[in-house]
Amino acid sequence: MHIIIGGTGHVGSATARALLRRGEPVTVVTRNAGHAAWLRDAGAKVAVADVRDVPALRAILRTGTTALLLNPPAAPFTDTDAVERANAAAIVDAVTDSGLRKAIAVSTFGARAGEPCGDLTVLFEFEEKLRAQAVPVAVNRGAYYMSNWTEMLDTVRHRGKLPSFFPEDAAIPMVAPCDLGEAAAQRLMEPADRTGTLYIEGPRRYTPRDVADAFARALGRPVDVEVVPRHAWEQTFRQLGFSVEAARSYTCMTGTVLDEQDRWPDDPVRGATSLENFICESANRKY
Repeated sequence: MHIIIGGTGHVGSATARALLRRGEPVTVVTRNAGHAAWLRDAGAKVAVADVRDVPALRAILRTGTTALLLNPPAAPFTDTDAVERANAAAIVDAVTDSGLRKAIAVSTFGARAGEPCGDLTVLFEFEEKLRAQAVPVAVNRGAYYMSNWTEMLDTVRHRGKLPSFFPEDAAIPMVAPCDLGEAAAQRLMEPADRTGTLYIEGPRRYTPRDVADAFARALGRPVDVEVVPRHAWEQTFRQLGFSVEAARSYTCMTGTVLDEQDRWPDDPVRGATSLENFICESANRKY
């Protein structure tokens, strides 16, 4: 049995679907069973637990042989680093003595030690703490999610403008959640000694201009890129409802994407889903 923590999110549900297509047994863990009804209909079992409830989560993990460990994103109006660190600590505690044969940790490009910088340091610490316990752990570091752009679909449709913290011509690694799910499913089915870190991104790197062009084709209207200047990033996050702490963290993460391109891998695993296809399918699903 494969246990998927965060089974109703983008990557968790994609992993569950990929495993179910292969005929594998899956249990998705969620705080709200109603959110997982469609996965139950697809053949998955559903277990309800909060990741902070260590005994409940460990009991669920003990029903499986492998697990996908996804640290849920904190609400942006909170101190996101503090909340996500607490979530990560609870997941690590639950994995310890769970009897799992293997686990896959979902992480991100740029994960590293050092001064706090949102998910980059939170997820690095998550990786390290998981590796320090007995269950074998593999790490999948994903590029910038293409789904981050589709969250702005309504804005783009109604205004014809794509807000971007990145310069219009900045080519960055991006990946579709479905490709992260395929990669995770494959690793969950591999032998327990196949650990290590994999970097996963899409077929090529894309710019915000590429994103705007993909929206334009999907929506049948011109789309301009509306770049937020760097000096206004933190203020813009605050205007969007982010806490002071979250705005600082997201500003740090955004800057790191642009400033540390030399840290990007030369030989990532390449997903098959293009940005154009992902944007088109997402637009058609919503409308």
